[in-house]
Amino acid sequence: MNIITKNNNLVLSLKNIGVYYWRRRRVFSKERFWAIKDISLDLNHGETLGIIGRNGVGKSTLLKLMAGIIDPDRGRMVRNGERASLLALQAGFSPHLSGRENAILNGMLLGMRRRDVESKMDEIISFSELYDFIDDPIKSYSSGMKARLGFAIAFQADPELLLIDEVIGVGDEAFRIKSTNAMKKRILSGRTVVLVSHNPFIINELCDRVVWIKNGTVHLEGNVENVLKAYKEDIEKPNKVSAINI
Repeated sequence: MNIITKNNNLVLSLKNIGVYYWRRRRVFSKERFWAIKDISLDLNHGETLGIIGRNGVGKSTLLKLMAGIIDPDRGRMVRNGERASLLALQAGFSPHLSGRENAILNGMLLGMRRRDVESKMDEIISFSELYDFIDDPIKSYSSGMKARLGFAIAFQADPELLLIDEVIGVGDEAFRIKSTNAMKKRILSGRTVVLVSHNPFIINELCDRVVWIKNGTVHLEGNVENVLKAYKEDIEKPNKVSAINI
């Protein structure tokens, strides 16, 4: 269930949220797989929330839910009506269109008018550093080039709620510094950000609070330093076991 609220400080509130997919087990048999389950959390205006966890635990599903791309199968999501933009690797691009055409299309999908996207095209090209490639088809781009273009478009669209899935940190060192600095400016301007990343340094530098997702649920939530420390200890456990067996 999705509900709109007029709470000036609340951006999103998730209450016992669950999302499932059907997973095929045999030729004529399927089973329900809960990608996320019983997740409850609040996101306030101007907050930068970090989300961490191993691959396949439901982080991307959670961002799609926050963006309104999918609906919950269980629980309740309350939102303040703010426009959300999901920035993910290779998300929303048409492979046979050029980078320029995709920039226009994605900008319009994010709520911009075509003429506004076109007026900001030089800035998009400059930030993404795709000068000689902007008119090439997206299918010829590397994942890093796609991420840079998506990042540049999202920043020109300037949504109230920016959802970032593993994009900061993509590319060479110079672009990582540029994207991190751009994100800092966005945060200082009071925008609300949800950031999924495996990079603890980026999470520590940018986030006010961290949620650790494990097996589709909130395993730990709170202070950035404390949650990152607990997560680091958890992911190092298999290495310790392997070392003992050797």
